[in-house]
Amino acid sequence: MHVIISGAGIGGLALAQGLKRQGIESTVLESESGIISSGYRLHMNAAGGNALEACLTPEAYALYQATSRVTPRRELLAFIDSNANEVSTRPHIGPPNDGPVPHTAVNRRTLQQILLAGVQDHVRFGVRTTGFEAHSGGVRVELESGETIEGDVFVGADGIRSSTRARLLGEPEIVDTHLGSLYGRAALPPELAATLPPALFDGFVFAIGPDGRFLTFGAWQPRRPIAEASGELVPDAAIDPVEPYMQVTLNIPPEGPLAYPGDLATATGDELYAFWNAAVADWAPVLKDLVGRIEPASIFLSRIRGIRPVDEWTPGRVTVIGDAIHAMPPSFGAGANTALRDAATLARHLGEADRDGSSPVDAVGRYEAEMREYAYPILRMSLDPKSFEID
Repeated sequence: MHVIISGAGIGGLALAQGLKRQGIESTVLESESGIISSGYRLHMNAAGGNALEACLTPEAYALYQATSRVTPRRELLAFIDSNANEVSTRPHIGPPNDGPVPHTAVNRRTLQQILLAGVQDHVRFGVRTTGFEAHSGGVRVELESGETIEGDVFVGADGIRSSTRARLLGEPEIVDTHLGSLYGRAALPPELAATLPPALFDGFVFAIGPDGRFLTFGAWQPRRPIAEASGELVPDAAIDPVEPYMQVTLNIPPEGPLAYPGDLATATGDELYAFWNAAVADWAPVLKDLVGRIEPASIFLSRIRGIRPVDEWTPGRVTVIGDAIHAMPPSFGAGANTALRDAATLARHLGEADRDGSSPVDAVGRYEAEMREYAYPILRMSLDPKSFEID
């Protein structure tokens, strides 16, 4: 069996790894010239972590664990006010997450580089797909260059604007929350970490201020130095060194006193940095200082959007995973975890079909039915306005 994958993000690379463990050949096509990271810190739960264990070699999985953040005192959502006082807490969603090395959080680019190691020879960067044609014996994928590639199954792992999904199921109904989020990060040396409130080092932190202002904080401090862990566990992997940091996010409504006075999309990092600092001018000094430490060059804008679930469709040789089928707001920290679960689930079903000689179409159908069962409830919850409104 040969599986063609469009997209070398977290879901696409995890699928390539999972297929390799199942003894199935894959080709990953990525339109960008290399790995593109659209963020910094990713919350990991047991659904995503268990999927990684199923997809990766034991050595690569150990490297994921070693480069995940240290285990916090409490793995939950903490809510604090603008004076850094704890208000309430909420457990993360997902299956039980305990044991000696619980799943915590990862640096997104580090995880992508771990997922690339071992399958890099199967990834073609700078290649854009333009169409596909499924037939009784397989699927033909068309590239912008005019080249075609033949395979048994074609998988769209190409994000919320997936061209694969659009051709397969039509354009999605995109739900826009009308919130913009500014992401940035501040270096977190030990001497600074020692001065910060303990609540900032829980699983993930919402800081709620007046007039609807709210920030989120997420620490990333690896269990082991990246270079040391990768050199010991997966020495052939190309893993960038990363120092500990605090990811900070400012959520901006589309109108009102906190709206940005201009075009967010064209603002420079320095302009956004100045706006961000002004937005917390009346907050506790410890939180103002942390915002002031954000590196202006690290700031980028993200729109909080999702897509509506699609009714059941007839399975075939083309399918979709991750954001291509269930892009969701980050309300529950489940997007990347669900994409990883997709990859492990699809790889498992295709592996079973490859071993028993059954139809890949039946395997795709089993994956899609299972995916709708576990992903759609989380997607619907995340699209509920109550999930991203902070009282």
